[in-house]
Amino acid sequence: MLKSRYKIRPVVRGHRVAGGFTVLITGLLVLFATSAPAVEVTALYTAQVMLDPEEQNPRASAYETALLEVLLRVAGSDLSSDPEKVGLLFPEPASYVVQFRPGADDTLWVSFDGDAIERTLRSAGQTVWGSDRPLTLVWLAVDWGQGEREVLGADDPERDQDEARSIDRNRLLRQRVLDVAERRGLPVVFPLLDTDDLQKISFSDIWGGFDEQLLEASSRYDVNSVLIGRIRADSSQRNRWSYYFSGVEQVLSGEPEFVIGQVADVLAAEFAISGDAPLATIELGVSGIDSVEAYAAVQNVLSDLSVVEAFSIAEVSGERIRYRVSAHGGADRLRRALRFSGLIEQNGFEGGRFSLDPVNSSLEFFYSPEQ
Repeated sequence: MLKSRYKIRPVVRGHRVAGGFTVLITGLLVLFATSAPAVEVTALYTAQVMLDPEEQNPRASAYETALLEVLLRVAGSDLSSDPEKVGLLFPEPASYVVQFRPGADDTLWVSFDGDAIERTLRSAGQTVWGSDRPLTLVWLAVDWGQGEREVLGADDPERDQDEARSIDRNRLLRQRVLDVAERRGLPVVFPLLDTDDLQKISFSDIWGGFDEQLLEASSRYDVNSVLIGRIRADSSQRNRWSYYFSGVEQVLSGEPEFVIGQVADVLAAEFAISGDAPLATIELGVSGIDSVEAYAAVQNVLSDLSVVEAFSIAEVSGERIRYRVSAHGGADRLRRALRFSGLIEQNGFEGGRFSLDPVNSSLEFFYSPEQ
């Protein structure tokens, strides 16, 4: 069984706020990803695009298209949908290419220099979303019509020949979700739908909006957020979606491609760092450092965080080390990044968010090798 790092607790009532969000204060269970580590997304700076032989310079045109694909993942849709601005920032995409090779069906695989692209974006004050990203679990119920209703899982169950059509259409729909998630650099997983899941969840639970049960069932998966979809195929009725992240619900509607894009935008807004974000000095205490291995692990965590510009050791006291950290975006950004690196938050929890000392800007975390 997968071990969850979610903490689930009942809340009091819902309160609607701007942007279609609902802050969960009662009625539902809130998932707090207090120590669930983010997933490292590889190949953020590679893309496979069409190579049009009719173009005047096919390879240069493919480089431009591939760069837009990469920028969509790391800088978001606002920049990637503005070719004029991209052209000003990257007048020669070829200068950022480190490797390319022909692909099948007139395509070109292109790999870019990620560090160089990040430097260009940051120097222009653009946002950059690093490779460590929250993992999202997708529950998807589909009404195919004529009484055929199914829940999509990570794999298709064994079926006889007469049911092959059901396998194919489920696979195609699941692949639509996976394809757009990959395009946005958003790690997603589907439930196993094994005995454990099926004892707790049915199609009716998802379709009927019994999200409390779904969030309960999600606790076995090591994920940071949950997306619940209800799709009626070949119908004029709008698809209904609910997205849960960090104690907040967002109600969405539309095709899977549009909704996955919205989820990616929500998470990018939460975790991407702007190049002009101010640097702040934060006092960071990390306990549980009781070995050379633990010390090296914490050093690696801090070195790998994109929000961290620099850090130094200010004090060592037993199993606790106090660091002085220069971080983009301040203490709150650093706190979120550390939580998703697997360290355990030790600050007090008040009113739906972790409180920071406004005077000292200090954070306290705990390192556990099991995280």
